[in-house]
Amino acid sequence: MFQTHNDARFWDRIARKYAADPIADMAGYERTLARTRDYLDGGETAFEFGCGTGTTALRLAPFVARIVATDISGEMIAIAREKAVAQDCANVEFAAATPDAAPWPDGSFDVAFGFNVLHLVAEREAALRGLHRLLKPGGLFISKTPCLKEMNPAVRVAIPVMQFVGKAPYVSVFSGPELEREIEAAGFEIVESDRHGTRGRDARPFLVTKKQ
Repeated sequence: MFQTHNDARFWDRIARKYAADPIADMAGYERTLARTRDYLDGGETAFEFGCGTGTTALRLAPFVARIVATDISGEMIAIAREKAVAQDCANVEFAAATPDAAPWPDGSFDVAFGFNVLHLVAEREAALRGLHRLLKPGGLFISKTPCLKEMNPAVRVAIPVMQFVGKAPYVSVFSGPELEREIEAAGFEIVESDRHGTRGRDARPFLVTKKQ
C-alpha cells in the first residue's frame, strides 16, 4: 500500500504533462484497439485499470454497453472525467481504485483491460487475483505490457537513477513468458499472444486471456 501511495503521488504530479504527451507508436496503438474490438460484441460491461487520462476507455466506450475505468491517480481520473464531458461520452465511469481493492462485487464484469500498466504494479499477483474476482466465469482480460527484460539493458540501468531523483515510479522487470506464467497462475488461460508494435522489435506483448 505504501508503494501504491507513493506512485499515486508521482502520477498526480505529472498528470497534465502525461495527458499532453503523444502516443509514441500510434499505428501499433490503433492495431491494439482494433484487435481488442474484435473481442467485443457491444453488450459487455467492461473494467479497465491503469486507465490514465482515459484515452483508451473513451476509444473503446462505443463498443461496450458500459465501462468502469480506474487508476490510482486522482489527477489522472480528474482529467479523464474532463475528457468524457468534452466528448459527451455517457457510458464511462471513472474512479480511483485498484483491482485488489475494488468495491464492485464478484463477477461484475464481462471483460477487463489493462494496457501499459502491469509493469507498474508492485503487487501484481494481488492485482491479477482482483481482476479474476471481478470477472464473470469465462470473462476476458485483455492487456498489453512493456516487458523490460526484453528491452535494451540501458533502460533497466536508467530506471533506478530516475527513481532516485523522483522522475520514475515503481517499475518491474520481467519477460513476456514470465508475464504469461504469472497471469496463468492467477487463474487465466492464454487465448491469444501477439505483438502489435510497428517500430523495430516490439517488447510489448498483447495478451487475451480467459478466466478459468
